[in-house]
Amino acid sequence: MASSNGYEAYEGAGELLRALSAPIRVAIVTELAQGERCVHELVEKLGAPQPLVSQHLRVLRGAGVVHGSRRGREIAYALVDEHIAHIVADAISHAGEAK
Repeated sequence: MASSNGYEAYEGAGELLRALSAPIRVAIVTELAQGERCVHELVEKLGAPQPLVSQHLRVLRGAGVVHGSRRGREIAYALVDEHIAHIVADAISHAGEAK
């Protein structure tokens, strides 16, 4: 049986994977892997409505996947850690191999 510390690491991994479970959030992370983006840039690139993109950014922010910084009147979002981009890229690659 795993120690309580080991299990806590699994819980953290589960939370991360839950945060990445929606396809639009995977797309957002993929875009942010290229660099900082404001909401309007993500909306334009993903072709999704602004309220939907903002809602998913809130989920990603709450999970500690992205952070926002003020850029004038806008907030620029970026990945907290480049490991997230690798996880998503590997998942996309794996999904492509499974077909």
